[in-house]
Amino acid sequence: MDDNKTASFSLDSRRAATTGRDDFERSWRTHVGDEFPLPRFSAATATDFRLRFRATRVRDVAITSVDGASAAQTADGPSHDADQVRLWLVHSGAWALGSKRNSVEHTVVAGRFLLRHAARMHHFALPPHTSAQCIVLPAAPFSLLLGGREVAGHADAAEVRLLVAHAGMVEEALPDLSPAGVQAARDTLVELATAVTHYGFDDVNTRLAPALAQAAKNLAEQRLADADLSPAMLARELNVSVRTLQRAFAAGGESVTAYIRERRLELARQALLASRLAVSEIAAHWQFADASHFSRAFKQRYGLTPTEYARKNT
Repeated sequence: MDDNKTASFSLDSRRAATTGRDDFERSWRTHVGDEFPLPRFSAATATDFRLRFRATRVRDVAITSVDGASAAQTADGPSHDADQVRLWLVHSGAWALGSKRNSVEHTVVAGRFLLRHAARMHHFALPPHTSAQCIVLPAAPFSLLLGGREVAGHADAAEVRLLVAHAGMVEEALPDLSPAGVQAARDTLVELATAVTHYGFDDVNTRLAPALAQAAKNLAEQRLADADLSPAMLARELNVSVRTLQRAFAAGGESVTAYIRERRLELARQALLASRLAVSEIAAHWQFADASHFSRAFKQRYGLTPTEYARKNT
């Protein structure tokens, strides 16, 4: 994939229905590229292709807007691999999605959004007079928190409004951006879309618990030597309440505090074997209150004091 490519185009075929589809496909391949595969359109759609369309590519992100006078539907045919995340946002009309043509799995109606991982191209159908946006993003930044779930909600959610506003500014400013500006614009799009994945985490939904707990563990691993590591800090970084974070860990039979203590003890144990640091230095590095507190916690976990453990294993 050419992740450095940036381009945009606009097309209005509402008065040129017979040639609009060809112009659209040609412009898409020229400006956006085959890294963002196009579906095959149904015969009826190809014949009556009346829409206003805008597409902007910002490296590995694509921002698309459609305002259709006619209906649009995909056709049967080979499905493209597309390991991407998509966010659909509908202003009017509806956007029906399915794994097979004529099988609707999810309909995004006006005033709603849907964000999901899409390993393959979805079939879709739009009734006449649908106005909508679709933002296509790389899958990797979302793999942990999104997992196998999808996120749906109101289009006026603060995170969604912020993402859409930023996308609009990027569309307008892209021709004038420096390479550093393009990178910053792309990174902000991904970061804001990542924030949308947190939508609903503060609801009581046990399906989200494993993903949230794993995200917190990954973040904690990076901060185990930091004095400010705490459930409150993790919750703040993940944009959820402390209570929600605690419930996510409880669903797996553990607590946030116990997890942090266990990981710090394990890394301290490794340090006892791999370095000549004093017990007090290891205790301080892994944020135990003092050597005595560290020794008590260590013995409770491993059955020996740190000194006894080091002597026995070195």
